[in-house]
Amino acid sequence: MFRKQVRHIGRYREIATAFSRNGLGFIVKELGLEQVFALPRRMMVKQRPETSSKSLGARIRNFLEELGPTFIKVGQMASTRPDLLPKHIIDELSLLQDDIAPFSYEEVENIIEKELGHPVHEVFEKFAESPIGAASIGQVHGAVLKNGEKVVVKVQRPNIYKQIHTDLEILEELAKRAEKRFDWAYKYQVVDIIEEFSTAIKDELDYKKEGRNTELIAKQFSEDPEVITPDIYWDYTNRKVLTMEALEGIKLSHQEELKEEAIDLHWLSEKLVHTFMYQIFKEGVFHADPHIGNIMAIPNQGVALLDFGLVGRLSPEMRERLASLVIAMVKQDVDRMLHTITDMEVVSDDVNEHELRADLEQLMIKYYDVPLSEVSLGESITDLFSVAQRHKVRIPSDLTLVGKALITLEGVIEQLNPDFSIVDAAEPFGQELIREKYHPKRIAENVMEQLNDYGEILEDLPATIKELKAMAKQRKLPIEISIPKSETFLSKLDQISNRLSFSIVLLAFSLIMVGLIIGSALGRQTSLLWDVPAIEIGFVIAILMFAWLIYSIFRSGRF
Repeated sequence: MFRKQVRHIGRYREIATAFSRNGLGFIVKELGLEQVFALPRRMMVKQRPETSSKSLGARIRNFLEELGPTFIKVGQMASTRPDLLPKHIIDELSLLQDDIAPFSYEEVENIIEKELGHPVHEVFEKFAESPIGAASIGQVHGAVLKNGEKVVVKVQRPNIYKQIHTDLEILEELAKRAEKRFDWAYKYQVVDIIEEFSTAIKDELDYKKEGRNTELIAKQFSEDPEVITPDIYWDYTNRKVLTMEALEGIKLSHQEELKEEAIDLHWLSEKLVHTFMYQIFKEGVFHADPHIGNIMAIPNQGVALLDFGLVGRLSPEMRERLASLVIAMVKQDVDRMLHTITDMEVVSDDVNEHELRADLEQLMIKYYDVPLSEVSLGESITDLFSVAQRHKVRIPSDLTLVGKALITLEGVIEQLNPDFSIVDAAEPFGQELIREKYHPKRIAENVMEQLNDYGEILEDLPATIKELKAMAKQRKLPIEISIPKSETFLSKLDQISNRLSFSIVLLAFSLIMVGLIIGSALGRQTSLLWDVPAIEIGFVIAILMFAWLIYSIFRSGRF
């Protein structure tokens, strides 16, 4: 690890400088980076004059934008986690943009030739030199295959793979340092969160995964011709180059064009919402970034979904819990909400359940007597995650990704049809999921699974008992006792044992002295032992020991 730190010393210094320039230099000191990497004073530059007037969220956003693609991606992902960050920071991170200058066409040609094994002119009949769009990881060009089919080609930026992996290594190291130094970082398990983000970012670096995601979503709607996804051309696709069908449609931001083509906006809104609810509640695999640039309307055909670099996944159990949460919030059932959150096994033992319940009840007051059609599903889920953040309850990242996707989708729907309610559309899906959960067939399947589990336990029981018996005979039976605040407990235990020992010694000494006194009295002899007045000296020592014991007890305050 130290070797990696030395290898990346230049990047560490850039990060330290960016912290200082954006008024976050205190983080460098608190993480101890200036000592570990011997950062010179010139690296700890003063913050920009205009920075002092900016909010903490704005300074964090500027810091991430200054450090480039990896940090921007991490910030964008952190903006989906209202269970971890307060709203004012989430709002700033939501403004992060990864639109940057395109790289040259010569570099595009070199990458395609290296990855596909042939020059651009041998693979494509036509290839537009100017990109359609450029982002932090890659850029997109229009092209035509030799057979005349129109395609779009996504090409990864040169050296971006190495840069992102370097930054992710540094972020993981910073997270480890933070967990050792800050209670909040340890509480939220920052290392695990960075690992989650790292996995997602690395997935985006592999265009083959995006291609597979596209085909997976396409398979979901194989029976629905109104939901369209681009075909992937695998002969011209690998980890750094993605070639897919060019779909021609109308961007949802072009309202006038939608009206000119007589597209029914109510139908379009309903279709979009049903599409995403079906993915979330029925399939468990959903487009996690449904912003207005990733959706098109295709006249006389339907809606097209684009760009599947970020896809969310929900297990059947998580889908049921999400449905329970949605229904509980709609019905303002706090008990059910609390029960569902507890079932997720994310509530730590030190959470005050009474205070958590009180905050959930306060949240429900916000939606009391509000018509269902006026409730924002995304906002209500975000409000719930904000309550979780206050109580340090870490919501599973899959669910927070759902919340972010729903908020994004609601923004799109609001532009198309402000009167359309996502909650109205979502509730039937949730109800159906709950009905499936309690369907006799499903219950029977669950019972059979549990019986199989119990059967395996019973099958292993004789061997387990035999092993325990052998260990007990050898007096090697392991017993682990966990005691909260063990250091304090052991200290008190040591103190008590010392006082007990002192008392026993005092008692033994007193018995000896009593024996000497009684012996001398019965023998009518003086109390001299080797010409020393033993009884008198012993009496004085006993008095002093007794006085010390009484003083110690009173001083401890535990008389």
